[in-house]
Amino acid sequence: MLCSIDRKRVFETTPFAHCLALGLVLTLNACASIDFTAPKSQSHALTDTDTTQLGESLAYSHGYPEGHSGFHLLSDAIDALAVRLLVADAAQRSLDVQYYLINNDIIGRVFLAYLLKAADRGVRVRLLIDDISTRNMEELLAGLASHPNLELRLFNPFANRRFRGADAWDFARLNRRMHNKSLTADNQVTIVGGRNIAREYFAANMEYNFGDLDTLAIGPVVQDTSAMFDAFWAHERAVPYEQLSEQQPDQGERLAAAVAKLEDAVERVNNSVYGKALSSAYSEYLATSASRFEVAPYRLVFDSPDKVFGKVSGNEAIVTPLGEAARSANQKLLVISPYFVPRAAGIKSLQGMADTGVQIDVVTNGLAAIDHIWVYGGYAPARKPLLRHGVRLFEMRGDQGFSGTVEAGTEKAKSSLHTKAFVVDKRYVFMGSFNWDPRSSGINTELGILMDAPKIAGQITGLVETTSAERGYQPFLNERGDINWRSMEGGEWRIHDKEPESSWGRRAAAKLTRLLPIRSQL
Repeated sequence: MLCSIDRKRVFETTPFAHCLALGLVLTLNACASIDFTAPKSQSHALTDTDTTQLGESLAYSHGYPEGHSGFHLLSDAIDALAVRLLVADAAQRSLDVQYYLINNDIIGRVFLAYLLKAADRGVRVRLLIDDISTRNMEELLAGLASHPNLELRLFNPFANRRFRGADAWDFARLNRRMHNKSLTADNQVTIVGGRNIAREYFAANMEYNFGDLDTLAIGPVVQDTSAMFDAFWAHERAVPYEQLSEQQPDQGERLAAAVAKLEDAVERVNNSVYGKALSSAYSEYLATSASRFEVAPYRLVFDSPDKVFGKVSGNEAIVTPLGEAARSANQKLLVISPYFVPRAAGIKSLQGMADTGVQIDVVTNGLAAIDHIWVYGGYAPARKPLLRHGVRLFEMRGDQGFSGTVEAGTEKAKSSLHTKAFVVDKRYVFMGSFNWDPRSSGINTELGILMDAPKIAGQITGLVETTSAERGYQPFLNERGDINWRSMEGGEWRIHDKEPESSWGRRAAAKLTRLLPIRSQL
C-alpha cells in the first residue's frame, strides 16, 4: 500500500507531518524496482573484422597452432594505460568494454574520452560497467549513453539512482557484483587482467597506487573473450542505462556536457609530466610486433553471469579450473593475491600440498599496504596454520613503488599490491580478476586466463622475487610459536615483533575485525 501513497497530499499537512513525509518518501524510493525482463536490443561480437587495421596487422596470429594464442605481459602501469588507449584508437568496427569500476577521475575520463572518439568514428561501442561505483557519475553516464554509437549497460544496478541507501532491503541481490575486466577491439585483440580504470591503477594518484598485471592477447583467446562478453551483455542483469535513468530526449546537451568534461581531462593529462610518459609509451607500442607475444596453450576461465543468482558449480564456476590448476603443482606454487583470505578448506588444501613437498609461496599485502583493513583481519588467522606446514608468506610494504611511478612523478605515494595471479611449477600461469578470498570464489563473477607460458611465468616470478626480498616483510614463527616478521634493510636482516609500518590503532582495528562475522563476505 505504501507504494500507492499520494505524495502531494502528504506534503499538504503540518510541519510535524513534513518530517514523517520525508521518511515516507524514502520508503517510496525503497519501493523502486527494476524490470529485468524488459526487452532490450540484441547484439553480438562482430566476426568479419579481418580486413580492419588490427585484423591485417595481426594476421600472423591466424597461423598459431590450434589451442594457442599470443600473450604479452603488461606490468608497467603507464604502459597498461597507453596500450588501452592505443587499442581504442586503432578500433575501426567495434569496442567491447567490461569493467567492475571506471572512476569519474582524470584517468577514467581520459579512458572514456577515447571510447567516445571511437564512437565518433563510427565504431560500435558496447560499454558494460558494474553499478557498484557509479554513484557520482550519473550526468556523465547520461551523456555517454546518448551517443548513437555507444550503448551503455549497468550490471546488477541499483534501482534508486539518487538514494542508493534506500536499496538496502535488496542487499542479497546487490551484494553480488561483476568483477570482470576486459577490453576487446574489433574482435582481434583483447586486454584481460586485474586493473580497473582509475588513477591508482595507472600510477597517476599522488596519494596511493596499485601494482597490478594485465595481459595483451591476440589469437583465438580474443574470440573466447568476445563470447564471454556477449554472455554478460545479453544477461538479464545487464540493464540499458536509458531504462534506469528515464532520461528524456534532448538536443545533445547531455552529450556536449560529457564531451567537454572528457576533453578537459585529456588536455590536462597531455600537459603534464604523466602525459609525456604516457605519450612515450603509446609511441613505443605503436610498433608492436609478433616478437612481443609468447605463443602458448591457454584457457579462458570465468564465472557464468548466472552467479549473480547464487552459487554456480562445475564448468560454470571459475574455481573449478583454478583449483585443478593450483593442485597440479609438483614442485612450486606461487600465489599472488592482494586479498588473501583462505577458508578452512583452502587452508587444509594448501597444508596438504605443502606436506607432500610442494613449496608454496604466498605474496599478499601487509597491514601497512592493504587498502581494506578488514580483509587483513580475515587473512591474519590463516598465517600460523600455514606457516606451521612450511608455507612461506610475504607481505608487501606500503612504500614499494611499482613500475611506472617514477616516470609519472608519483613514486612517493603509498603503494598497495593489486595483482591477482598464480604460477605453477614456473610454467603455468593464471592472471585475471580472481582473489583468493570468499568474495571471488562464492559471490562475485570473475575472469582470467590460464596459460602454459614459461616466459611469462618467469617474468612474474622475477617481479615477485625482487619485490619480496627488497620491499616486503616475511612472517615466520619464532621459538615460542609467535609470529615475527623479517625484512632486509641496508643489507641486513631486521626482525619485527609487530606488523611493520603499522600504528597501534591500525593493528587494533585489524584484530577487532577478526571478531566480526564477516569473513564469508571478504
